[in-house]
Amino acid sequence: MFIVDNYALAVIFCVITMICWGSWGNTQKLAGKSWRFELFYWDYVTGILLFSLISAFTLGSFGEAGRSFLPDLQQADWANIRSAFIGGVVFNAANILLSAAISIAGLSVAFPVGIGLALVLGVVVNYMGSSKGDPVLLFAGVALVTVAIVFNAIAYGKQARQAQKVSSKGLILSLVAGLLMSFFYRFVAASMDLEDFVNPAAGKMTPYTAMFVFALGIFVSNFLFNTLVMRRPFEGAPVSYGEYFKGSFGIHLVGILGGLIWGLGNAFNLIAAGKAGAAVSYGLGQGATLVSALWGVFIWKEFKNAPKDANKYLYLMFLLFLAGLALIIVAGSN
Repeated sequence: MFIVDNYALAVIFCVITMICWGSWGNTQKLAGKSWRFELFYWDYVTGILLFSLISAFTLGSFGEAGRSFLPDLQQADWANIRSAFIGGVVFNAANILLSAAISIAGLSVAFPVGIGLALVLGVVVNYMGSSKGDPVLLFAGVALVTVAIVFNAIAYGKQARQAQKVSSKGLILSLVAGLLMSFFYRFVAASMDLEDFVNPAAGKMTPYTAMFVFALGIFVSNFLFNTLVMRRPFEGAPVSYGEYFKGSFGIHLVGILGGLIWGLGNAFNLIAAGKAGAAVSYGLGQGATLVSALWGVFIWKEFKNAPKDANKYLYLMFLLFLAGLALIIVAGSN
């Protein structure tokens, strides 16, 4: 299988993760013009599962290093399979809430608040599980990201008050999503041998196998979580399965594309974790908050009518996010 063998390449992979995780929300915005997020989400999770299979039978099965996908799955302990599967369930619960927050508050708010919080808490959780990287630099970077989240929330409050659309629902959903999102990666990382992908310990899984089990957890749990949200939506009237099957091929393809984009980022992140460590890999990947905020502010114009002092807080948010991510990168090299 393909294995990252140096820290520089691991950082590049994490940057790709950042771009992918911060960009999939654009597909929801595109579909949202005529398609409820609850319906979009079925195609999205299908895309994630599809990509996990593609990567498992290609990068995860070719080459001489490590165990290929099927033999690795057959030898995996049930405890590790269960851990990765639970990671998928936890992620799915968080991501449904995040999707709801995107539909209510927009990309430039839901991602920085929700995923920014997930970055802060997730780095702490993953560092406790696998202490790799300079803790002073790592947590200094996390501190800067925390302040950036506060500035983003302030900017949103100013914009919402001017538009006379003050609603706490989007912020609350983002915060709950971020809290849940901070824990999923630890379950997946615990199912792998992060110290040695070339000769992983017996019973542990390679990143490709863990990603497939994780994606399976997302897909299976969606029949519970998304069905509940369809029947009792956060906004609007309930939607039915019949409406999903009335969607055009193009609208379904947009959702699947969103899942494929997120899946690519997830694959690169798990592959990079062996060299960068779980805390650094996860923290850089969740720098997606910066990417999504850029999309929301400059492409979707979500702050177009915001007052000038709101823009000041947005610029500060971007600068602090960049500085925080830079410190996290340096922390992983030490």
